[in-house]
Amino acid sequence: METYEVGLVPGPISVPSELRAIFQIDYGSSDLEAEFFTLYEKCESYLGEILATRNRVAIQSGEGMLALWSGLKSVLRPGDKVLAVANGVFGYGLGDMARQLGMEVEVVGFGYDDVPEPQQVREVALTFGPRLVTAVHCETPSGTLAPLKEIGEICREIEALFYVDFVSSGGGVEVRVDDWFIDLGLLGSQKVLSLPPDLAIVTVSERAWSAVEEIGYFGYDALAPWRGGIDDQRLPYTHNWHAMAGLHLATKMILQEGLSAVFSRHARVAAYCRSRLKEMGVELFPLKEEFCSPTVTAAKVPEAWSWPDLDKALRERRMVVGGSYGPLAGKVFRLGHMGNQARQELVEKGMNILQEVLGRGN
Repeated sequence: METYEVGLVPGPISVPSELRAIFQIDYGSSDLEAEFFTLYEKCESYLGEILATRNRVAIQSGEGMLALWSGLKSVLRPGDKVLAVANGVFGYGLGDMARQLGMEVEVVGFGYDDVPEPQQVREVALTFGPRLVTAVHCETPSGTLAPLKEIGEICREIEALFYVDFVSSGGGVEVRVDDWFIDLGLLGSQKVLSLPPDLAIVTVSERAWSAVEEIGYFGYDALAPWRGGIDDQRLPYTHNWHAMAGLHLATKMILQEGLSAVFSRHARVAAYCRSRLKEMGVELFPLKEEFCSPTVTAAKVPEAWSWPDLDKALRERRMVVGGSYGPLAGKVFRLGHMGNQARQELVEKGMNILQEVLGRGN
């Protein structure tokens, strides 16, 4: 980030110079030029490699929350049953979103410092009989990473659609959309992809496309126009060519580095971050480190500090991290080591500053 020498917020993350340069180019009209649709298809192909899917990918113009609403509204009607598998702010929030749309919602909750237990999910799912099951891969407010394959298998067993938010994990952690039976996979451009918050991305299975056709929703956030819109070169609105060009380069950079290398880099940086925090006596959140995500680390605000005071002290040293939300607000702070921020030298500098601040006292 330009404002802060050490930017470790969990999103939107810092945009590297190579990607910033894309936004200085004067592109043509995405409504008129075949070149734009060729670019879209390349992005779709690269995303398919990164997310291990052959499904069509809807790349919408808008921030990541657009993908969350789009997925729900495109495959559900009021009164449909939704099972929200929740172990954090966004997991419980998806249940709230479905309620606002008039769905019958059941929540199988695991608090905020745990990950879902598949057998418990299965028991509730068999009794409730949902049309759609929601889950969050990486809960950024609490820094956890949930298992997905077993839940996907449960969804197939009960013939429910599987809707997964991997906004904060996709590209930095292994995500296998097809193997994990994910029907609607949700991603945003401002996390691991290291872009501005311009794009909302949804992988859509054939099962989900059938539901989209059945529901027939056609609002701004509808998925329906994206099934054939690229082939027909006709989209429902003027798309963001700059953002699409940025996405092309961002996904190309990930694939050039190699997925295994990218995942290893995130894991190494995360392990280093947590090791340094423990050396300082800062307690991780959650306590079970095996639940922690490679893309973000959550930690408890030290007892001698309030979150506003710690935030202020770090900002005075030109470092910025994130607070948390919901029940964790004021109790937990977060370090985003994803995408362009998953760099050893950056996290090391941040840990040195944090150690100096905590050593100085409040």
